[in-house]
Amino acid sequence: MGLFSGLLGNASQKDVDKVEQDLKDILISGEQVNLAFSLVRDLIVFTDYRLILVDKQGVSGKKTSYKSLPYRSISRFTVETSGHFDLDAELKIWVSSAREPAEILQFKSDSSVIMIQKALAEAVLK
Repeated sequence: MGLFSGLLGNASQKDVDKVEQDLKDILISGEQVNLAFSLVRDLIVFTDYRLILVDKQGVSGKKTSYKSLPYRSISRFTVETSGHFDLDAELKIWVSSAREPAEILQFKSDSSVIMIQKALAEAVLK
């Protein structure tokens, strides 16, 4: 079900130990992965200090972009659930005083976006 959900654009939870090992060169000393979700080939990673968005690019996925958003810099976020005509759910994240969202994540499932929004709220609002 995890692979099938990923192919449909649903986020599936990942093993934090494996993700932590995969990101060992990105994480700072003492930083731990608390929660991770995969979205097709990409990752949404919650650590002690920041949100890391891992974007696998290209056909082979060899080129990878790592976007790091410290929780203290996230000023707001919104969730838009799917409707009758717009079938995608969205999570938008703004940083500091930016007018446009720093990141827009799209999901095929309302439950996926709600689950990730809840994790983001718990990290940012602590």
